[in-house]
Amino acid sequence: MADRPSGYRKQTRSVVHAQNGMVATSHPLAAMAGLQILQQGGNAFDAAVATAAVLCVVEPMMTGLGGDMFALIYDAAKREVKGLNASGRAPRAATPDFFEQNGYTSIPSHGILSATVPGVVDGWSQLLQNHGTLTFKEVLAPAIRYAEEGFPIPEMVAYYWKKAERLLLQSEEASNKYLIHGKAPNEGTLFKQPDLAWSLKQIAKDGRDAFYQGEIADKIDRYMKSRQGLLRKEDLREHRSQWVQPISTDYRGHEILEIPPNGQGLVVLQMLNILENFDLKAIGHNSPEYIRLFVEAKKLAYADRDQYIADSEFADIPVNHLLSKEYAKELADSIQSGLKKSQSEVELGGDTVYLTVTDKQGNVASVTNSIFSLFGSGVLIPETGIFLHNRGSLFSLDRNHPNVLQPGKRPFHTIIPGMVLKDGKPLISFGVMGADMQPQGQVQTLVNLIDFGMNIQAAGDAPRFRHYSHGVFLESEMGPEIRQELSDQGYTLLKQSDGDDFVVGGYQGIRIDPETGLFQGGSDPRKDGCAIGF
Repeated sequence: MADRPSGYRKQTRSVVHAQNGMVATSHPLAAMAGLQILQQGGNAFDAAVATAAVLCVVEPMMTGLGGDMFALIYDAAKREVKGLNASGRAPRAATPDFFEQNGYTSIPSHGILSATVPGVVDGWSQLLQNHGTLTFKEVLAPAIRYAEEGFPIPEMVAYYWKKAERLLLQSEEASNKYLIHGKAPNEGTLFKQPDLAWSLKQIAKDGRDAFYQGEIADKIDRYMKSRQGLLRKEDLREHRSQWVQPISTDYRGHEILEIPPNGQGLVVLQMLNILENFDLKAIGHNSPEYIRLFVEAKKLAYADRDQYIADSEFADIPVNHLLSKEYAKELADSIQSGLKKSQSEVELGGDTVYLTVTDKQGNVASVTNSIFSLFGSGVLIPETGIFLHNRGSLFSLDRNHPNVLQPGKRPFHTIIPGMVLKDGKPLISFGVMGADMQPQGQVQTLVNLIDFGMNIQAAGDAPRFRHYSHGVFLESEMGPEIRQELSDQGYTLLKQSDGDDFVVGGYQGIRIDPETGLFQGGSDPRKDGCAIGF
């Protein structure tokens, strides 16, 4: 085995190597479903939809048909990189006046009023129609099988399901279908979802229209009207995903790509621009000074995030200025001089799934699928197995803020698939899950890969840290000397024993060897999943 730099966490597993295709994601059954599509002759985009659909079945607390999707893709035949924004919009009836007149000072974090239009099914349709080779019927077959016949619940899925018990108990429908005698199913339980199988079959038969115009839309509309919700069939019928031009920055000779706002990918690029002003390799991986620089860069970039990021169709966002190297140098200088800018006070929880797929033709899909919080809004549409997401809770009711709620507007969004190009060709497709952690995790992973030369598995294995508004959480591998020095510098260090569940996200990645074109895969040991290829 190749030498590894000293001081890093020992790799949990070897890098996975393959030549014909590869899938990396957080659940092995989903990874296998994508791999089978590749082996049957489908391309990376077909396999991405198949993988995402199985994740909707086997990780129902993280993702589902009632959520959103972002994707970065590389079309090898066209030598073209594109972004897909499949996030849904606010209902026509959703206005600040409605919430204020009903006594709300903010949009509820859960419940029927937190739901916006789910964008994921249309996003899948866009991938298949524009870049795939197979039909919905073909790519949804594995998900339908697992929904009908059941799947055994793995360790981390059981853990997160347990965390959502209280939310599920608030809904008779949800507790009847997704709890067993009022408790989350245990690890190893075979769990079936016949209602979700029915919904998947409708989409397999009639495509995206089954969700946005057909029987599924009717069921959503009826339930919303019966519970004084705002979402209507008209809102679903009008939804369309949007193909977008990715935003990017150059980091030490690598082109880093992200989806533009309303997503928070811009934050990754800002942090990298700031950190590029420092010799991180000389400072030392996960040293106190290294962590301090990350935390201060994060504070500055997140403050801009909270001030500016919104739906670009409704707000004028100074993307070019925020991504300029000159602005990054100003921010870096403020860190060096000890000047303090206001930091982000917005703390976003949330859970999601990430997957990446490559194929022998050179196509690459980097995809994030999410219902935001665990089981989203907690609203389960009867007879469908569909939990609606709670992305509407990320809107502001402040009429002076770019992210203020407006009918037909997309909320500020946390999900951010990533991609790295080298000399114009895909080098790395990757993501790190976990709401506020996503930009922090992506930047730490990229620095591991680019500055410290870690391989695709080690980059995700390495201990991570996460800055919260009230302190910094370090994974246990970071020793007492590091903790003492950071504490001496005035940082509050958070502990799991404080009663909070501090998480550092879940990573998946594929590297395409620029010399051979072969695939190298890595998968986070903090999740149940794997990278697998053939």
